[in-house]
Amino acid sequence: QVQLVESGGGLVQAGGSLRLSCAFSGRTFTVYPMGWFRQAPGKEREFVAAINWSGGMTYYGDSVKGRFTISRENGKNTVYLQMNSLNAEDTAIYYCAAGRTSWSSSTLRYEYGYNGWGQGTQVTVSA
Repeated sequence: QVQLVESGGGLVQAGGSLRLSCAFSGRTFTVYPMGWFRQAPGKEREFVAAINWSGGMTYYGDSVKGRFTISRENGKNTVYLQMNSLNAEDTAIYYCAAGRTSWSSSTLRYEYGYNGWGQGTQVTVSA
């Protein structure tokens, strides 16, 4: 069973940066594509970014493109989300997720493309 633990969230001023980490365990990390989603209060969970098993392909939601970078370090079983130029609209709980075997460019932006989730880490951006 896949286990995911996010860390790195916190309070940051608008314009600042944070780097989130997600530690993976329980299975072989290198066969799993990974994703980040977020959920703001009163809103649905939103796709943020995804990365394939090798790290050679990355995908981003429109609201974070050009500001966020997803990466992975397979030797450490960890996926990262570097977040720059943060604004108040980025305030949310951020979740790490492990992709299903059916994960593809058609499914990676949707929750059903993933079958393992972390507990989330809170990111709060102050104006």
